[in-house]
Amino acid sequence: MAEKIEGRIASVSAHGNLISDISADQLAQVPHDQSVTVRCDEHETHGIFSSDHGEPQMTLLALVGNSGNLELEIAGDSAQIMLGISLGEKIVVTW
Repeated sequence: MAEKIEGRIASVSAHGNLISDISADQLAQVPHDQSVTVRCDEHETHGIFSSDHGEPQMTLLALVGNSGNLELEIAGDSAQIMLGISLGEKIVVTW
């Protein structure tokens, strides 16, 4: 059976990243490769990246950001505006 961590979108960064209440400590034992799925609302991405990811513009990705928590980012744009996800929305990490 897959393991999972559930949380909520708690805030939005100045750049429009959706910041969850899932801390880096909670993710310490989670692999960061493509075996990890992060879902929020109807959106899904694979892997957990670092803030210096180098992914192409407009790529949806999950990362542990400057907040110290799991964040959803759209490279080069605002995830909040592009995805329309509200505060309190559930976010689920499975592996």
